Amino acid sequence: MTYSHRLILIFLIFFNFTNLATSQENIAFVNIDHLIENSNIGKKLLINMDNKNKKNLDNLKKKNKILEELELSIKKKKNIITEEAYNKEVVDFKKKFQEFNKEKNQLVNEFNKFKKNELENIFKRIAPIINDYMEENSVSLLFDSKNIFMGAKDFDLTDDLLKKINKELK
Repeated sequence: MTYSHRLILIFLIFFNFTNLATSQENIAFVNIDHLIENSNIGKKLLINMDNKNKKNLDNLKKKNKILEELELSIKKKKNIITEEAYNKEVVDFKKKFQEFNKEKNQLVNEFNKFKKNELENIFKRIAPIINDYMEENSVSLLFDSKNIFMGAKDFDLTDDLLKKINKELK
C-alpha cells in the first residue's frame, strides 16, 4: 500500500470515529434528596416520619427507664431476699428485657417499612412530573447527583423540577 492510500485510510477511520463521539443526547442530573427535603410533599413526609420516630423513641425510653428501675430494685434486694427469690427475679427481669428488645426491633422494622412505603409513594407521585419535564425539555437521561462526580450547573435541573413539583402537588 502506498503512502497516499495509508494517509486516506487513516483520515477515513479518524473521521468515522469522531462522528460517533458526538452525540445529540441531552443528559442532566438532579439532587433527589434536595427535592424530597424541600418540596411541599416531601416536607410533610419528613415531618410525619419525624413525629412517628419521636413517638417510638419516647415510648422506648419510658420502657427502658422502667427496666432500669426494676434492675436497681433487684440489685438492692440481693442481700435481703433468699437466693432462690433473687434468681427468680433475675430470670423474670431477663425475660422482660428480651421482650423489650423484641419490641424495639419490631418498632424499628415497622418504621423502616413505613419510611420505605412513604418514599415509594412520593416517587410514584413525582415520577410523572419529572417525566413530563424531561419530555418538554428533550432530556434523554437524568442522573441522581449523588452519582455524579462533577457536572456543569447548566445540567442541574433540581431547582426547575422543585418548582414544577411544588406547583403541581399542592
